Amino acid sequence: MTNFIPPRLRKPLLLALAGAMFAVAWLVRGGHTWWFAILVAVATVARVIVLYVWGGKDTDEGALAGSRADERLKLLAARSWAVAGLAAMTASCIGLALAIAVRGGWWWPFAVMIAITGLGYLFGLSNNGVGASDPADEEAGAEDGAAFPVGS
Repeated sequence: MTNFIPPRLRKPLLLALAGAMFAVAWLVRGGHTWWFAILVAVATVARVIVLYVWGGKDTDEGALAGSRADERLKLLAARSWAVAGLAAMTASCIGLALAIAVRGGWWWPFAVMIAITGLGYLFGLSNNGVGASDPADEEAGAEDGAAFPVGS
């Protein structure tokens, strides 16, 4: 899907799109805080330039920023996202418990975040093949747990 975009530009373009979305949101909101749109746009441009420059360097950070990570860095990134997901789930659970304890009407965003992170976790399990059997094991008859014959 993103094969036509060079790897070094993928993350900076995604960041630019997200920054533009937030800048437009502040601009549409209007009122006396419309100037946040300018602040968001300037910060986004600066961050995109830094990310693009990092993407050209021959370091671990440059490989991550330039979307050319090896297996070790991909595992590191996956573990970091796992910690971020765990932190989001924990914060949502604590927020939901506090909202319920004080009988606040603001409990539902925490419940929505628990549902989203839970569904994301289940999607990650299904997407990464947990529960799927290996075709080589099926051919050998290992799915039933029987021991392999020693001298075939």
